[in-house]
Amino acid sequence: MGALRRRGAYVRQSKLTLTAGYTALLLISAMFIIPFVWLLRSSLMDLSQIFTMPPEWIPKPFHWDNFHRALTTLPFGTFFTNTLIIVVSVLVGTVVTSSIAAFGFSRIQWKGRDAIFGILMSSMMLPAAVTLIPSFLGWKMLGFYDTYYPLIVPAYFGGGIFNIFLLRQFYLTIPRDFDEAAFVDGATYFQIYMRIIMPLSRSVLIVVSLFSFLGSWNDFMGPLIYVKSDSLFTLALGLQMFQGTYTAQWDLLMAASAAVVLPCVIVFLIGQRYFLEGITLTGLKG
Repeated sequence: MGALRRRGAYVRQSKLTLTAGYTALLLISAMFIIPFVWLLRSSLMDLSQIFTMPPEWIPKPFHWDNFHRALTTLPFGTFFTNTLIIVVSVLVGTVVTSSIAAFGFSRIQWKGRDAIFGILMSSMMLPAAVTLIPSFLGWKMLGFYDTYYPLIVPAYFGGGIFNIFLLRQFYLTIPRDFDEAAFVDGATYFQIYMRIIMPLSRSVLIVVSLFSFLGSWNDFMGPLIYVKSDSLFTLALGLQMFQGTYTAQWDLLMAASAAVVLPCVIVFLIGQRYFLEGITLTGLKG
């Protein structure tokens, strides 16, 4: 009887713990979902309905024309093309250079490798604001102000320390027996990288690609600092044009924001399985 009571108490405690965990997850999820829901409902409302108190969650009526007005009031086709140029260029540079750098830090033995990697990792502790002004002055002295070079070129020099770290940790989980067998067959480091490491790293490369895409697509600070001409504006800068000094077209801003967010949602839904798989398979071996 005592064992049955203890078992029953354990089962009840487990159910309470599980219920509390799911409740906490629901509350945290609501904190992230409510702003997105507010964005969608505001994009389908008239300007006078958005800030009514108490708030209305269902538009009456639905103003579908907000999307057409928002996307035609400003040259969003140009903004989309500019953003796509930056995103594709940064994506290619990040995947190629970060994977090569991670291969050098994980599969090749050379003097000072771990020390240099530690120095690179320590640079992640520097806030972006610390290097903002020196970077801006450097690019301006090179004559690249009001161009896309400051936004694209850094991706071809490592693609970010975090991406190198993520790929390196994954590469360390791949058995070195593959390398040794390839060396016996006369393979070079580059052949090992192309024919062994890259095919086995599809999931983690997709994770890096997702991070790169989302970071470039949503980047606001970079274009704001380095881009001046309206013809070079990205989608993030284009959204700002709906806000003036004293007024804002909130209905059009919300509609345009929903349209800009949509590609991010689609890309994440498509790559969600690979994203979770890549995060799970990325070890912490060091």
